[in-house]
Amino acid sequence: MMTIEEYNERSAKSKKMLLWFGMVSMFMMFAGLTSAYVVSASRKDWLKDFKMPDAFIISTAVIVASSITFYLAKSATKKGDRNGASLWLLVTLVLGISFVALQFYGFSQIISMDLYFTGPKSTVTTSFVYIVTIAHLAHLFAGIIVLLVVIYNHFKQKYDKSQTLGLELGAMFWHFLDILWVYLFLFFYFY
Repeated sequence: MMTIEEYNERSAKSKKMLLWFGMVSMFMMFAGLTSAYVVSASRKDWLKDFKMPDAFIISTAVIVASSITFYLAKSATKKGDRNGASLWLLVTLVLGISFVALQFYGFSQIISMDLYFTGPKSTVTTSFVYIVTIAHLAHLFAGIIVLLVVIYNHFKQKYDKSQTLGLELGAMFWHFLDILWVYLFLFFYFY
C-alpha cells in the first residue's frame, strides 16, 4: 500500500515530467523555425542588413530580470517569507507584462523601418522575425496565465515551506520561456 507521501512524490514527479515533455516539444518547434530561417537566409530577397529593434534588447533584459524575481519568490516561499514572496511574484508579473509591451513596441520599430509582416513592403526576413516573436508571445501569454494562477494560489495560502509544487512548476515554465527568448534573441541578433 502506498502512503500519502509516496503518492504525492510520484504525482509531483509525473507533473514535472509532463512539463518537461511540453517544454522540449515547444523548443523543437522553435528549433524548426530557426532552422527554416537559416535555410531561407540564402534567398536573393533576404535582408542582409536587418537590425534588431532596440526594444527587443531591452525586453531581453526585462525577461531575464523576471526570471530572477520568480526565483526570489520561490526562495522566499521556501523560507516562509510570505510578504517577500508576494512582492517578488507581483514584480515578476509587472516585468512579464512589460516584456509583452516591449515586444509590441519592437514591432512598431520594425514598421518604422518600413518593414512589414505581409504585403508589398514585407520581406522574408521580417516575416520570420514576426512569426517567431509572435509564437513566443503566445507561449508567454500562457506563462502569464500560469503566473496569475501561481499568484492566486499564493494569496489563497496554498504554498508554504513544505508545499511548493505549483510554484515550482510555474517557475520551471517561466524560466524555460526566459531561456527560449534569450536563445531566439541571440540567434536573430548574431545570425
